[in-house]
Amino acid sequence: MRDKRDYSLKAHNTFGIEARCKRYIEYINIEEAQETARILRKERQPYLIIGAGSNLLLTRDFEGTVVRSALQLTHFDEERLNCGSGVEWDNLVEHCLMSGFYGAENLSLIPGDVGAVAVQNIGAYGVEAKDIIERVWAVEIVTGELKVFSREECEYGYRWSKFKGAWHNQYLITQVDFQLSREFRPHLDYGNIRQELERRGITTPTPEELRQVIIDLRRAKLPDPKELGNAGSFFMNPVVSRDQYEELAARYENMPHYYIDEDHEKIPAGWMIEQCGWKGRSLGRAGVYDRQALVLVNKGDATGEDILRLCHAVQHDVRDKFGIDLQPEVNIV
Repeated sequence: MRDKRDYSLKAHNTFGIEARCKRYIEYINIEEAQETARILRKERQPYLIIGAGSNLLLTRDFEGTVVRSALQLTHFDEERLNCGSGVEWDNLVEHCLMSGFYGAENLSLIPGDVGAVAVQNIGAYGVEAKDIIERVWAVEIVTGELKVFSREECEYGYRWSKFKGAWHNQYLITQVDFQLSREFRPHLDYGNIRQELERRGITTPTPEELRQVIIDLRRAKLPDPKELGNAGSFFMNPVVSRDQYEELAARYENMPHYYIDEDHEKIPAGWMIEQCGWKGRSLGRAGVYDRQALVLVNKGDATGEDILRLCHAVQHDVRDKFGIDLQPEVNIV
């Protein structure tokens, strides 16, 4: 178990924000997760559970203990994959394809660890993590016991799970079971996947070709955190009522939208931010990415407060123009 005091978190958040914590603990197996839970109970200090920091904005030093999983165990059993919560997600997607297990291709190149995937219910190009998650294994902090939760018990929703709600800070995730398929059934009808395949002269993509298209599409609109600090999509795409959607559609003829059900539509947050004139603009050392308005970036030595100030300015303008409150997708601490 890795256990450090007065520890810098700059390498543990993709915004590249300098912040420190009083104590930092990494566990590499279930027993160490249980020992970590015991430490957290004994200390009775604030604690923060993180993954790779790809969905995290630090606005200050953390006056407590930061915990991260480094559990790497991965095991295939027929069409089920049991994976340690510390495994890097995109490495897992690639490993699945190389091993002939399919279902995660559309989630290629999303940064983060497996444990965070189960908490956040990541999604992209018409696929969400909940579509392939079967069970989540976690150590209950208050008892130290290992619990197993079904997908239904996790109550997954759009960028949501019970781990973000009623179970927040109650569990240390150790493993996730994914239900995959030996048969490749590509999901091609979201965004511009088909258009890009056609441009490349591909009518029936292989799993590897689909993964490469997804990777190229993401790289074309999202900056590399190693070059420009960011946490990917900063805001969630709002789901609005049918009445509100129709009122906005009457005002904005070409407004993009995605059907949810008879009573709801999803409106891209990036489009609204762009309509407010924020795409490519900066506020001090923080900015809105010039290729994708959904992404806020650290333009150099920005603090967490700089990013948060930009967040609030964008929210204000979108609310003023569209009457919609944008909700951050990132965890703001």
